[in-house]
Amino acid sequence: MNSQNLQNKLRDKFLKKGVKMKGPETVFFSKDTKIGKNVEIEPYVVFADKVQIGNNVKILSFSHLEGVKIDSNVSVGPYARLRPGTKIKSGSKIGNFVEVKKSTINKNSKVNHLSYIGDALVGKDVNIGAGTITCNYDGRKKSKTKIKDKVFVGSNTSLVAPVTLNEKSVIGAGSVITKNVNKGSLALTRPKQQEKKITKGDKR
Repeated sequence: MNSQNLQNKLRDKFLKKGVKMKGPETVFFSKDTKIGKNVEIEPYVVFADKVQIGNNVKILSFSHLEGVKIDSNVSVGPYARLRPGTKIKSGSKIGNFVEVKKSTINKNSKVNHLSYIGDALVGKDVNIGAGTITCNYDGRKKSKTKIKDKVFVGSNTSLVAPVTLNEKSVIGAGSVITKNVNKGSLALTRPKQQEKKITKGDKR
């Protein structure tokens, strides 16, 4: 069976199972793709090998999934990339232009915008701000980031692994975090804002 016939067969199988697809001809499955009940898949989504999708899941357009297990009541995308070893627990949200690799995102946590989460364990009820990056590779080895329950990570934050953010801690926007953060603490690394008047001779 050629690839086009295989894709048509797989699309028909999932449509008959009740999977909702707005543009089925643009969605690509693997032979081992597993999908639960009440799942909606928007156009231009690719399921590579070893993908398991639970119930009540929505996969938005232009997302690529491989080697990932997604529990029920999860939203992914648009433009999300979920790489092998990723587990997304129920009630969580992976938003636009987010890449997750070899990480677990626990219940009701959100990684909404423009972030990279790699080799990480993210707890429950965590909010990851836009532009957050786990700096997991030092050129020789990969290290882990642990983000415990109810942590709030401000936008444009770099988490330099190995590092642990303990429960209910808050990370100020624009921070580079290199040391563990204590429970219930605010951590930030930010230079002092400076301002000076522009004189007529200054170039703008």
